[in-house]
Order: sequence, then C-alpha cells, then structure tokens
Amino acid sequence: MTTAWHVLGAGSLGGLWATRLFRAGVPVRIILRTSERLADYHAAGGLGLVEDGQLHVYPVPVELPDASAPIRRLLVACKAYDAEAAIAGVAPRLIKGAEILLLQNGLGSQQAIAERWPKSRCVFVSSTEGAYRQADFRIVHAGQGHNWLGGPDHSVLPSWLAELGAAGIPYAWADDILGKLWRKLAINCAINPLTVLHDCRNGELLTHRILVHGLCTELGELLRVCNQAEAADGLEDDVLRVAEATANNYSSMQQDVRSGRRTEVSFLLGQACRTAQQHGLRTPELCGLLERLQAFLRHHRLPAD
Repeated sequence: MTTAWHVLGAGSLGGLWATRLFRAGVPVRIILRTSERLADYHAAGGLGLVEDGQLHVYPVPVELPDASAPIRRLLVACKAYDAEAAIAGVAPRLIKGAEILLLQNGLGSQQAIAERWPKSRCVFVSSTEGAYRQADFRIVHAGQGHNWLGGPDHSVLPSWLAELGAAGIPYAWADDILGKLWRKLAINCAINPLTVLHDCRNGELLTHRILVHGLCTELGELLRVCNQAEAADGLEDDVLRVAEATANNYSSMQQDVRSGRRTEVSFLLGQACRTAQQHGLRTPELCGLLERLQAFLRHHRLPAD
C-alpha cells in the first residue's frame, strides 16, 4: 500500500504540492488546525490551484491534528516560526522512522526540528517555485522553479522521489542541501528586506544596485566563513538575475507585511547576522539593514523577530 502524504500548511507551497500529488493519484491528506478551518475548507469546495489563468478545484481529503491515522510521511509547509509547534501538534501520530520534509525559508528551524525528533528522518527542501495564496484555499502557481531535497545525514535516496516526478513536481536530490539553503537565504537577504523598506516589486531593486552590491559582498564573506564557498560564487549576479526574472512579483516578505502577517526575518536576515557575530565577522550593511527592517516592522505593529 502506498504511503500517504500528510501536509501541514495549506498555504502557497503546501497547497501547490498537495494538489499536484492528489491529481497524480498519490494519497495525500491536509492537516488543518481547527474545526473552523475544516468548515471553511469544505465551504470552499476543496483546494483550488490556478495555473495559466485556469482554476481547478481538487477535493483533497482533510483532517484535524488529533485524527487517529498514524503519520509515516509529513510535509511541513508552514512558516519557519510555526513549524516546530505545528509538528508537536501531530507528534503523537508520528511512527518511529517517520519522514519529515521541511519546506521552510531560511535556516534554523530545520536544525531545531531534526534535533527535537531524532527518531524521524528529516529531509530539507530548498524551493524556488513561485506560488502565492489568492484567497483561502486558492493557490496561484506564479512561476516555474525547482526543488532541491537532501538530508543532513547524507543518507540514501528515498523511494518516494518517483512520486514527485509523477506529480510533475520538479526536483533533484542534493548531497549538499545546506549549500542550497544558504544560497537561497543569501538571495532572500539581498532582496526581501529591501522590497519591504522601499515598498516595491522585486524588479525595482535593479535601480538600487549599490545597496545590493554592499549586501552581496558581506553575504559572500559570510558564506565563505561558513564553509559555503560554492554558494558564494556568483551571488550578486544571481541576485540580479532573480530580481529581473521576478520583476513583477512581490517578495514573500513584502506579501507578509502587506497582509499584516509576521515575517520570517529571524530565520533570514536575523540568522545571517547572528551567524556572522558567532564567527566574529563584521557585517555593518547586513546589521544596519536588520535594524532598519525591525524598526519598520515595530512601527507597523508587526513582530520584529
């Protein structure tokens, strides 16, 4: 019998994975937080995915955290600051050796989860796919990207990778997944905070190249002291390429601020500054940006961590 995928977090990426797995015939169940959310989901008629302007609604099965079925494979697609508590809510259902796929931005939450549940096999995921939530249980697939997966233990490839291929989820197994995560963190640190402070789309950062250059210089130094020299190579060019390729998009942090939601600053720019401090590396551009961003968030009555 095929192992079911349980999905924590029916937002943009979680919804994107869940709908594609479901329509490929892979057993998948979405875990919703409360009975009220369950009712909202049924009222919406299922999980909607917009691709190329066309909406399709999929009746993906849903359940609450305290459902009785054991969990063998868990896709955690909630925000980095919610991930550990969300897993704790279903932890009694995790079988020994359960697989936990972590789709969080930044760094820090993945390591905390792997340490807290050592009897589970954690798989870290770095995704560049573009998706956003148009409304409750309505996801727009906004841009093709890629998903790199890997484990901190460099273990053998899981057999379920074939299910991702069948579902049309672009993927590759990365032996050095931390390098991929560090690279994405650095790109996010160079783009997301500036889009918030300048209240702009990604493409408008191309007119702020001096700022971007200063940030990328420090981020490259940080990556190198963290033994991630490969992730540092060509970083600034990649940041500018991403800004141009997603010119009309708002960054995830900008979307969070506009919606009055907590950002993942602590796991992105905050993580970069903390790590630099631990290594004794001076990063005045990064730390100054963090201070300005935190002041901005406090001014708008949003958490600064």
